[in-house]
Amino acid sequence: MNLTAGQIGTTPLQGSDGLIGLPTWLWVDNPGESTTGPITRSASSGGVSVSATGTLDQVVYQMGDGNTVTCANSNAPGTPYTEAAGTSPSPTCGHTYSSTGTHTITAVSHWTVQWSGGGQQGTIPIELSRSVDHRVGEVQSVITGG
Repeated sequence: MNLTAGQIGTTPLQGSDGLIGLPTWLWVDNPGESTTGPITRSASSGGVSVSATGTLDQVVYQMGDGNTVTCANSNAPGTPYTEAAGTSPSPTCGHTYSSTGTHTITAVSHWTVQWSGGGQQGTIPIELSRSVDHRVGEVQSVITGG
C-alpha cells in the first residue's frame, strides 16, 4: 500500500512567517490514495487471496506551542488555503498562534487497515508522522505624532 504521512500544508504559504492572531490553515499538501486514502490492494499466493483497505481516520497536529488540533473523518485531509479565503479561519482544520517563535508542527496520520482473506479478517491500526518548522511573528504598528 505504501502508506505515508502527507506533506504538511500551512498558511501562510511556504517562505512566509505566520502572525500571532491570524488563522493558520492545516491540510495534507500532497493528497492521494497513499496519503489521504482510501486505498485498496489485493494479493494472491498459493490459492489464498487477501484484500486490504486503508482509510485515513484522522490527522492529529501537535502545533509546537502546547496545543493539539485533531482533524477527523471527512475533514482529516483539511482544506487547502486559497487567497480568496483571506484571513478567514479554515473551515475544516486550523489553529491560531498566540506566541512568536519557530514552532515545530508534527502531524500524526491515523489509519485503519481492514483486511480479509484465507477465511480470516482483521483490523490493523497504523500511525505515520511528519514534521515541519513554522515561524510565527508579530506585527507592531508605530504611531507618530504630527
